[in-house]
Amino acid sequence: MRINGQSARTIWPEPARDAVHIIDQRALPHRLVFERLGAVEAVYIAIRDMWVRGAPLIGATAAYGVALQTNQDVSDAALERCAQRLASARPTAVNLAWAVQRMRRRLLACPLAQRRQAAWDEADAIAEADVHTNEAIGRHGLALLRELAARKSGPLQVLTHCNAGWLATVDWGTATSPIYQAHAAGLALHVWVDETRPRNQGASLTAWELGHEGVPHTVIADNAGGHLMQRGQVDVVIVGCDRVSAGGDVCNKIGTYLKALAAHDNGVPFYVAMPTSTLDPTLADGAAIPIEERSAREVTHVSGRAVDGSLVEVQLVPDGTVAANPAFDVTPARLVSGLITEHGVVAANAAALRDLWLLNAKENP
Repeated sequence: MRINGQSARTIWPEPARDAVHIIDQRALPHRLVFERLGAVEAVYIAIRDMWVRGAPLIGATAAYGVALQTNQDVSDAALERCAQRLASARPTAVNLAWAVQRMRRRLLACPLAQRRQAAWDEADAIAEADVHTNEAIGRHGLALLRELAARKSGPLQVLTHCNAGWLATVDWGTATSPIYQAHAAGLALHVWVDETRPRNQGASLTAWELGHEGVPHTVIADNAGGHLMQRGQVDVVIVGCDRVSAGGDVCNKIGTYLKALAAHDNGVPFYVAMPTSTLDPTLADGAAIPIEERSAREVTHVSGRAVDGSLVEVQLVPDGTVAANPAFDVTPARLVSGLITEHGVVAANAAALRDLWLLNAKENP
């Protein structure tokens, strides 16, 4: 995708394979800051503290973290320590553990002398696969959007929650990939962007992305979505996901469940963009998905740009106020119209997801 008209990705390695570079998303949308990560601990901090975020990008970043480990020590013990450290950075997104385990299996099967090259090759492969996966999700999602647009006059009204854009992946995004491809194809559409408290990823990141791509959009308060659906101003909801159970329950940014309920009540299709790597076949349902509890400060304080252009943090609540901050919720499969995957749109049920998992295993042995 593009920043000021120039093609960009969210993560890229140095040619000498001494470090990787990322966009520090904490500074967006007011400043574009790039960070150099040259060691495993820097990668761990970048994931834990949300310099990078979004399940696919977390996975790719962790893969490069394992590759960085091989610059220092390629022993089995070092790789195991590295894998455990990185996997502990954030508990909910399954792509993190998936990418770390993929790197671990690949490297432990390699002779020591080949591990460094194999690690960087595998991390590159994970990153490239993410780009191709998201492009394919976009193609299948575009077909859905075309079908919906054919039923109405005027721009198609799409609502999305949090940021499942290219900033949450290596490129394209998941939920935004159909939007970007529809916009490029000349399909008239408009995006309602949930602000997404408490970290405001919609207002800070999705709006920033859509602006750079020239996609018409409007930021709304999180609680406005149901109102817009009641008034017929939303044609479809598309969100991303951090983990999907074998039965089709979807874990995503807190507030997604409420959007799904409102969509169900108003007959609005509710789709989830899901790379197959986000499917967790070990969990029968969403009740077993670990929900990350983040710092209360994300709720009690907010950051923004002051009149003088400086970035400031302000307190929203009375001194001493206790706040809870669950970062994710689970949307039951019964509320999901379909899962948009790189292999096509599938139903959110155990049978369809079992077939999808087998297909993906066959194509990616």
